Formats: sequence, structure tokens, C-alpha cells
Amino acid sequence: MPIKINLLAEAQELEESRRRDPVKRFVLGGVVLNVLILVWSSSLLAKGIIAKGELARMEAVAKSRENSYKGILENQKALIEKKRKLVALDRLTANRFLNGNALNALQQSTIDNLSLVRFKVDQSYTLVPEVKPEKGSRTIPKPATIKENTTILVSAKDKSPNPGDGITKFQKSLSDNTYFRELLDPTGFRLTTMGTAQLDLDGRTYLLLNLEGHLPEKIR
Repeated sequence: MPIKINLLAEAQELEESRRRDPVKRFVLGGVVLNVLILVWSSSLLAKGIIAKGELARMEAVAKSRENSYKGILENQKALIEKKRKLVALDRLTANRFLNGNALNALQQSTIDNLSLVRFKVDQSYTLVPEVKPEKGSRTIPKPATIKENTTILVSAKDKSPNPGDGITKFQKSLSDNTYFRELLDPTGFRLTTMGTAQLDLDGRTYLLLNLEGHLPEKIR
């Protein structure tokens, strides 16, 4: 039986040993692991970029909606203010002083030997500033208002036979008139000035008198 001698056996054994070398396997595993880590980190980076883009988009949408919301609040505030002014104007229109009614009541209150010289309505308005709430304060906020003060001035000539007799009668007639009694404060008309006796063009003696009536103060 022939004997076979493999002269390359030693070299093959060394090659096989190198192939089974654990260091080489470890290096190969490390390379594969690094590749996997690189792929994983790349995917994370891509996801991060996508997430940042989505976050920026959402922030833009939120900011846009916030601006819209602020605009809605401002429009709502302006609408409420305009409605408040309209209500105030309607109230002022409904409760305003009418000269025609006063003149009609004045005509119904005339007496003999007394003639009207002047009728005047003096109205003044005072602004009451707005009271704004303050942090840490119990101050109750109040909107700005207007104080309305109305005064009726009446001047007349008293040509009574006894000068001065008609003054008291005219003052009482005005104060007792239903319209003026409901309109004015409880004092009614009061005598503010009375001139000295003078002669009219017709030669009659007269006294010039001035009466004044105040309406209760109104808040507009």
C-alpha cells in the first residue's frame, strides 16, 4: 500500500489555525458592529432632522394660531367697547333734556303781570376717569363715566301793581308744574337775583328777577 506524504500539510494547518484565530473573529465582529452602529446612528440623525422639521412646522402653526387668537380677542374687545358706547348713546338719547317740553311747561306756568325775558338751559359735563384694577389691590375696576349737570335759568319782568307780588306766585307756579316737579331736584326753582324797581317803556314799574332750577346730577 502506497504511503502519501502531504508536504503542504504544515502550511495548511497554519492557514487553518489563522482562520480560526479568535482575534481575527473579534476584529471582524467589531467591524460589523461598527457598521451596525453607524447605520443606527444615521437613522437616528435622520429621524432627528425630520423631528426638528416637524417641530418647526408645528411652532409656526401654533404662532399663526396665537396671532389669530390675539386678533380675535382684540376684535372682541373693540366690539364690546363699541356696543357699550352704543348703549350709552341710546340711553343718552332716551333721557336727554328736551327744550320743547320745558318751554311747553313754562308756557303753562305763566301768571298775569309777568313777562318772560329769557330762558336758558346750561349743561355741563365732567369726565370721571376709568378706575383700573391693580395687582394686590381690592380696588373694583370701573369704566370711565360722564357727570351731567343741567341748570334751567329763567329771567322775567314783574309788573305787578305792587312790585314783587308776582315773583313769589311765578316761582310757586313753576315749582308746582307737574313737568318741572318731576324733572328738578326737590328745591324746585329758587330766586337767585332780583333787581331794583325800574320804569318800562310804557311807564310801568317792574322788577327784573332771575330764577334757577337744577336737575339731579346724572351719570352717563
